Amino acid sequence: MFGVGMQELVIVLVLVLILFGPRRLPEIGRVIGKAVRELKRATQDFREAIEQEPPEEIRKEVEKKLSENISREEDEEKSKRG
Repeated sequence: MFGVGMQELVIVLVLVLILFGPRRLPEIGRVIGKAVRELKRATQDFREAIEQEPPEEIRKEVEKKLSENISREEDEEKSKRG
């Protein structure tokens, strides 16, 4: 968990308790929980967007450019050899 050990976590919790008091701890916990949920949701949405199959037209364009580059590189290799 972010390289934080049990001792560090206890120290942070004690500091939060001292700074904010016991009445505000539930509110702070809810806010932190919401933030973590939103971060997880955003991470999942980002991961799904990255893993999503690209549209067909973009895929074909990329394949075309790759094949052109490969052909160009092969032609350059042949001209260097010959």
